Amino acid sequence: MADNPLLTELDQTIDYAAVQPDHIREAIPNLIEQARQAIDKAADPSLPAEWDAIIEPLLDHSEPLWRAWSVAGHLNAVVNTPELRDAYNACLPLITDLATWAGLHQGLYQQYLRLSESPEYGALTPARQRVITLALRDFRLSGVELPEADREQYRKLSEQQAQASQKFSENVLDSIDEWELIVTDETQLDGIPQDVLDAAAQAAQEAGQQGWKLTLQMPCYLPVMQYATNQSLREQLYRAYATIASEFGKAELDNSAQIEQLLSLRQQEAALLGYDTFAALQLETRMADTAEQVEHFLGQLADKSLPHAKQDLAELQAFAAEHLDLPELAPWDVAYASEQLRQHRYDYSEEEVRQYFTEPQVVEGLFRTIKALFGVSFRAVQASVWHPTVRAFEALDDNGTAIGMLYLDLFARQGKQNGAWVNNERERRRLPDSIRKPVVYLTCNFSPARGERPALLTHDDVITLFHESGHMLHCLLSAVDDPDVSAFSAVEWDAIELPSQFMENFCWEWNVIQDLSQHVTTGEPLPRELFDRLLSARNFQSGMQMVRQVEFSLFDMLIHRKPDTVAIQDVLQELNRVRERVAVIMPPAWHRFPHHFSHLFAGGYAAGYYSYKWAEVLSADAYGAFEDVASIQQDGTRSTLDADMGKRFLDEILAVGGTRPAAESFHAFRGREPSMDALLRHNGITP
Repeated sequence: MADNPLLTELDQTIDYAAVQPDHIREAIPNLIEQARQAIDKAADPSLPAEWDAIIEPLLDHSEPLWRAWSVAGHLNAVVNTPELRDAYNACLPLITDLATWAGLHQGLYQQYLRLSESPEYGALTPARQRVITLALRDFRLSGVELPEADREQYRKLSEQQAQASQKFSENVLDSIDEWELIVTDETQLDGIPQDVLDAAAQAAQEAGQQGWKLTLQMPCYLPVMQYATNQSLREQLYRAYATIASEFGKAELDNSAQIEQLLSLRQQEAALLGYDTFAALQLETRMADTAEQVEHFLGQLADKSLPHAKQDLAELQAFAAEHLDLPELAPWDVAYASEQLRQHRYDYSEEEVRQYFTEPQVVEGLFRTIKALFGVSFRAVQASVWHPTVRAFEALDDNGTAIGMLYLDLFARQGKQNGAWVNNERERRRLPDSIRKPVVYLTCNFSPARGERPALLTHDDVITLFHESGHMLHCLLSAVDDPDVSAFSAVEWDAIELPSQFMENFCWEWNVIQDLSQHVTTGEPLPRELFDRLLSARNFQSGMQMVRQVEFSLFDMLIHRKPDTVAIQDVLQELNRVRERVAVIMPPAWHRFPHHFSHLFAGGYAAGYYSYKWAEVLSADAYGAFEDVASIQQDGTRSTLDADMGKRFLDEILAVGGTRPAAESFHAFRGREPSMDALLRHNGITP
């Protein structure tokens, strides 16, 4: 095992290019055994009830395992192969069993209880006291106080949930990767941007085909839906995407059974732990107290947004009938008609704007924005990576000292999961003689570069990158000494999106946009006149977008409030009931959105999707503090890049991670409770 890159010393970088499936099969079981031994040793009641005797050794022996497993999971998501998947799946039950076993470990639980009641507890830092408090909570939520028979049942439920979620994710990935449409008649592709066509032609050539290969990957799917004048083509792709991993495709990729199983397992888990519903169980670790509170919040958003959403739809229908010869707006016409209306009303297209956002310039502009706000810079470094398009950077504080490492993986490809996300290889941790620096992955799925031209991003892509940068900063700029109360470990789920949604706001500031933009041909920044049109369209269809997110959030909460087993037809009916209440666009009866709703069934957002909307309230209100102190520039425009306010946001939100409740962190920054006003104002949803 000496040459296994997953066993590299924790303070060294991993040789990602060298990681093979056999390394995962070899390293994980051995590291699990080391972790088990460390847990049993820490549970020895003869040990003194002291942090250094119990918790510090646990961290020393568990960190190598969780680092290796994080790397395995990351590679499984971004360079998925059958061999890697098999290795990952072979180890997944072992990891699940360890986590469940540790959560049910009576001896370890008693040690944390001893610590909480010991004389040393009062002398610990507030962060370490919170580590113990949260650990005791999590022990209870992991079934440690259950009778032996029920603890065994809990163990089985945990393993089954992990396997079902992994299978759900695989079915979605495989359904997307396996679908393709070869088009040989170029006239069928009218309206689609040239670089998308070039990529499709290259994909067909690489597959040994003539013509153009269309896929369900976002860099292909979205432009087709937005720009293709061929309604039949749009319908074909819409049907394929709407029925991903459902009964309308391969039986072995149908996620119906996974959805039913996961809902059943979650409800069984909740009942075992004494909760009426899985939603009630999940809210034990959230800012929100009850499901009723969440539904009331979502209802308020729906009530304020629905009139605007209905007006958005009426305008779209009228435009489509008058200008596009679409008297009846089909679901596969909505994105196309919306883009045409946007161009008609604001006199620009996303494709026109896209020419100004080259990926290198956007990334550099993002880094300069972060520097202006938080005093942190990024320096490109050579490192072993898992794909040639991945780049590595060192994060440096204002003294030039390295504080962490960032890997950027921005482009879509075969074998990579759709979407955008941030996770980390390791957390920051203070050691006796040093500080172990965090290592973070930022992953997106943008259209890659073709030929000599750099990759081009839409403004929505730019917003996505800034969003994920907020998560990245939450990890990289941590001042938390104990990993168990880092941002990703301990911030409540309904507050974890605060930094990410906060960062999105800077994509609408003129001075930031100037710094981000550089025309791919002329090198000129985005013209002010075009920016003004972009800005005027900021709240284009914001009502429709708001109720769509409310729809997802209500659906999530309601299916996880069911006290009984739920069949797939009941799930679909519940979604329809939610749509009848808050939606303005009703998809076809054959639409199977839940079957690829990975946030709920493979991504940790079960009974928590509302977090996006609640975090928007927090983030918009937080950004309001920057608006309050914005400075006026020589050209008369304002700048919200205020270093003093940035330092306050860093100190009270980013750096503290989960060392205190998120509500306390927000109050420390804003000086009051959060208000919905800024969110509604930013979305143009005001009286």
